[in-house]
Amino acid sequence: MAITDLRGTKFLVTGAASGIGRALAHAASDRGARLVLTDLQEEALDEVVRSVRERGGTVLHSAAFDISDYEAVTAFARDVHEACGSLDIVANVAGVSVWGTVDRLKHEHWKLMVDVNLMGPIHVIENFVPAMIEAGRGGHIVNVSSAAGLLALPWHAAYSASKFGLRGVSEVLRFDLKRDGIGVSLVVPGAVRTPLVDTVQIVGVDRDRPEVRKLTQRFVRHAATPEKVAERIVAGILKNRFMVYTSFDTRFGYWWARKFAPPYNLVMQAANDYFRRVVGTK
Repeated sequence: MAITDLRGTKFLVTGAASGIGRALAHAASDRGARLVLTDLQEEALDEVVRSVRERGGTVLHSAAFDISDYEAVTAFARDVHEACGSLDIVANVAGVSVWGTVDRLKHEHWKLMVDVNLMGPIHVIENFVPAMIEAGRGGHIVNVSSAAGLLALPWHAAYSASKFGLRGVSEVLRFDLKRDGIGVSLVVPGAVRTPLVDTVQIVGVDRDRPEVRKLTQRFVRHAATPEKVAERIVAGILKNRFMVYTSFDTRFGYWWARKFAPPYNLVMQAANDYFRRVVGTK
């Protein structure tokens, strides 16, 4: 039941108005997927819808709202299911970023990271995945985490809290949904040349300082394009890969943990199967 061809699939992309989300919408549409799109920025989202259709693609439904708002996601899902039925692929791309040391981060920074980067995808999963299971066609979930969801990057505590959390959700769903034919991909980008490069808030730091601008320029020089990341995501879906890397540095940094992945996978799947048998679910 794995997805090996995007043609005709119903494909949801959150954060579709810019960056990785926009690139993924175009990449999926170019391969024949029928899109369901959302983003917080209405005008930018409308522009993406127009560009997809101008390229000959299909947008089944689109709406602008905040994915951290559970009621808004629920209403959106109701509209999508009424108009289109259950989906085949759900891609949680939308996200925000704030960096800073723990003495400078405020409560609202921590809350924003968790609300958007973790609870947002959870809201989407809650509202769309049960219908995928019920439809019995299989499918695929894409959760865009980060290198900061694997590694302890400096000043990333609040951001990593959300991205490590999304990684945990994905790890569990990987095994939970296997028997339903639904694959899960966890995307762990390193540097990516998106609008976040220019808008990320570094609490207590003046971004116009020469030292900060120099670091930003170095980041951009080594960053992957959103289009490259989108191609990696599509390949991850079609090859049913769990971990989707977009740069060598992230892959290398996580190498030691990956060395023991095969026995870990076997044990986790066996444990999942055991719980199913004991609890008595399907």
